[in-house]
Amino acid sequence: QVQLVESGGGLVQAGDSLRLSCAASGRTFSNMIMGWFRQAPGKEQEFVARISWVSGTKSYGGSVKGRFTISRDNAQNMLYLQMNNLKREDTAVYYCAASNRWTTDKNEYDYWGQGTQVTVSS
Repeated sequence: QVQLVESGGGLVQAGDSLRLSCAASGRTFSNMIMGWFRQAPGKEQEFVARISWVSGTKSYGGSVKGRFTISRDNAQNMLYLQMNNLKREDTAVYYCAASNRWTTDKNEYDYWGQGTQVTVSS
């Protein structure tokens, strides 16, 4: 059974940094694409970043590009999201997810974590 478990969320001030982690287990992820999505209250789920587990190729959503960095540790089966210069509009529940496709479409992601709350105050 695939499990994705996020951690690292919390309450921070604007301009602060935070690192989210996602522990992946239950299958081989070497041929998968790992993504981070977020959902703010009253808004649709938004693509944040993705990374190829095998090649390390990355891409980012426009609102976080230059501030967030996605990475993975293959040996530990861990996915990370380093978030710098956080803004109030980054407040959301952040989810990690896994897909067999190089895609930003949340509907193409088959496995999801339970989410971790990030709140940025001004």
